[in-house]
Amino acid sequence: MKRRKNIAVIILAAGLGTRMKSDKAKVLHELLGKPMILYVTETATCIAGNNVIAVTGHQADKVRKIVSEKYDIQFAYQEKQLGTGHAVMCGLPYLHEYVEKVVILCGDVPLLKSKTVEQLVNTHESEKNDVTLLAVEVDAPTGYGRIIVNDDGTVLKIVEEADATSREKKIKIVNSGIYCVEKEYLKEALNKIKFNNVQNELYLTDIIEIGNLDRKKVGLLVGSDADEVIGINSCEDLSAAEMIMK
Repeated sequence: MKRRKNIAVIILAAGLGTRMKSDKAKVLHELLGKPMILYVTETATCIAGNNVIAVTGHQADKVRKIVSEKYDIQFAYQEKQLGTGHAVMCGLPYLHEYVEKVVILCGDVPLLKSKTVEQLVNTHESEKNDVTLLAVEVDAPTGYGRIIVNDDGTVLKIVEEADATSREKKIKIVNSGIYCVEKEYLKEALNKIKFNNVQNELYLTDIIEIGNLDRKKVGLLVGSDADEVIGINSCEDLSAAEMIMK
């Protein structure tokens, strides 16, 4: 993809990852000898050049040092872990004025290819969407946010596992946590997110429902390879991702 000036990427990289059973920042855990944040940063820079902001939290200095040795990007700091929506808010002040679209990536999803992100951006632009999310279909959707789609294919909302009804839990199209959003809409929507969920966090996923209420155009790209969006939450996930990479 030709790097475009009007696109920025925000990488969410603040989590500790308690299920990794280690006090190391989650994104510093290594895949084939390389911290997973470096795989994500490489994908981000393929899309947006150095127009990339990593939102750090746990061991921010270490994350910054490791990434800066290889990439010239910016860093935002999320002092308190108040959810993905709050993390993106922390990155907003670093966006240049000329940026029109923001791609949001997760620091713990290292297998994502830049080709897939490019496809997401192209879908977003060709459909003239305000927000486009990347989804995948999985046979065992446990743990993922389910995507609730209207009869006409419009995305209504994303329901997190903890808040899903038994019927919603049967849905196999799940959220990857990866989005392309118009910058102005993103700012608008983040201001409307509330702490009204089981975790008492600001969920980025709420921008979908807010978009529908505000009559915005919400699009969906269902990726062809579910392995690409595996999130690394445990040592088992790490081993599985290494197997796929090999």
